Amino acid sequence: MNDLLCFSDLRRRARLRLGMGLGLGLMLVGASAWAQDPSAYPAPTPVPAGQIPAQPGYSTPQPSPAQPSYPVPQPQSPAQPGYSPPPQYPSVPGYSQQQPSYPAQPPQDPAQPQYPAQQYPAPPPQYPPSPYGAPAEYPGQASAAYPPAGAPLPPAMAPQQLDALAARIALYPDPLLAQTLTAATYWNEVPQAATWANQHSYLSGDALGQAIQADQLPYDPSILGLIPFPSVLDMMARDPGWTQQLGQAVLTQRGDLMDAVQRERAQAQQSGYLQPNQYDNVASSDGSIQIQPVNPGFYYVPVYNPLVVFGPSRPGFFAGGAITFGPRVFIGGPFISFGWWGNPGFAWRSHGILIGGGVWGRNWSNRGEFQHPAYARGWSHRAAPAVERHEAERRSR
Repeated sequence: MNDLLCFSDLRRRARLRLGMGLGLGLMLVGASAWAQDPSAYPAPTPVPAGQIPAQPGYSTPQPSPAQPSYPVPQPQSPAQPGYSPPPQYPSVPGYSQQQPSYPAQPPQDPAQPQYPAQQYPAPPPQYPPSPYGAPAEYPGQASAAYPPAGAPLPPAMAPQQLDALAARIALYPDPLLAQTLTAATYWNEVPQAATWANQHSYLSGDALGQAIQADQLPYDPSILGLIPFPSVLDMMARDPGWTQQLGQAVLTQRGDLMDAVQRERAQAQQSGYLQPNQYDNVASSDGSIQIQPVNPGFYYVPVYNPLVVFGPSRPGFFAGGAITFGPRVFIGGPFISFGWWGNPGFAWRSHGILIGGGVWGRNWSNRGEFQHPAYARGWSHRAAPAVERHEAERRSR
């Protein structure tokens, strides 16, 4: 086997050497023939630079049309060492590289009237001024006078109407609900009181109570007791028709209205919306549902949609977020004279509203001369106009 491999290798090497010898012999023969007669072999044709020599079997490509050559820009000024002029671009027919020059503005005629420079309004102060008697902000602020004594009773409302009337406030805690019902009987004073409350919304607590005293607001104490709750007054002022109907129901159908509140609370409790929470305790006593604040003196106004809360319960619907609560409102000493002394509330079975530890007895017949004893402790319904004092004192500090 090894002998066969050696013999094959020898044959391959012999053929290689034979090929190299033949090639070298042909080269020597050709060189000898050219040396004897050089004319027999013509010299190759020189090819210009940049062109490819013609190859057999291929056609020479035709040259492309001559491209326009751009003139070489000439420097306008003698060349300076280290500076090269900016490039010049070819001109396009129909387009001028020069920027259009606009005609000079004619001189202004001195006889032409001159317009003053625009004046911008000064930025508002940190606290807007709140003069008493500001423009009306609510509908009905300039409504007709309160019905005089001897006016006929308004038409009685059916239970379904009373349910709809009480729906938006039925879940208020009892003390706030009692103040809202008594204040609604002075529906003609609500819009102006709401305007004053909005203008002084930066005040709270004792400062707000002192401002009410200093301004000598000519409203009933039940109205003044709601000024710490601007959202409640705003709701009543924006719907004067509803507020008037509520006040008339308090004066003429108090028992029926209180029964409507209990029906609405029972429906909300049955549907799972009215439950004890971190703000209010909900308890049943003598067949009535009572709502009291967890911390006496701290109130949170509930916000809800009556169509949802008092509607039929829906299976699988989470009732926890249907009622939300506004910011905390603290009722302190300055508001005792406005009906907050003695924990306002209700005698639900006897259909009485309790203000200042006693029954609030105002009705349609005595509405013109009624004065609740609790208000006489330090405040009475005044007829004098209000005087804006605390705002001026605050600005002078």
